[in-house]
Amino acid sequence: MNTNLELVIEQNKAVYRRFIQEVFNEGRLDMLEQLLSPSYIYQDAPPGTPPNAEGIKQVVANARTAFPNLKVVIGDLVGEGDKVCARLTTSGTHKGVFFDIPPTGKTISMKGMTMIHFVDGRMAASWVLNDVMGLMNQLGAGAKNKLD
Repeated sequence: MNTNLELVIEQNKAVYRRFIQEVFNEGRLDMLEQLLSPSYIYQDAPPGTPPNAEGIKQVVANARTAFPNLKVVIGDLVGEGDKVCARLTTSGTHKGVFFDIPPTGKTISMKGMTMIHFVDGRMAASWVLNDVMGLMNQLGAGAKNKLD
């Protein structure tokens, strides 16, 4: 493999690690300007959420309000070319309103996968898939609980 390409891939992985640690785990929304491209596209933004950096701000703020001890852990992180893919586990204690669900005090754990496209060392686009149904079931609001 080209040594320069290997270096770029490792730099992109480092940017994503910073994004998870500083933005999600620490709530430092001020870091988004450094980590995201000005034309960043949030491909899988939740309904009603802007598909850009503002959408990320909303998602992080909502998640950290509902789960003040929010912690995202990267299980695997692989890179190829200008993309990085991560397997993640998000955990926290439900202490605030989340999707109109009042606080339950329950500790949750949600699996997810994210693919990120990088341009010039910054995140230019992301595709995010999380087990939201599993999360809702843990909070007592999923389809499984409605059938019981």
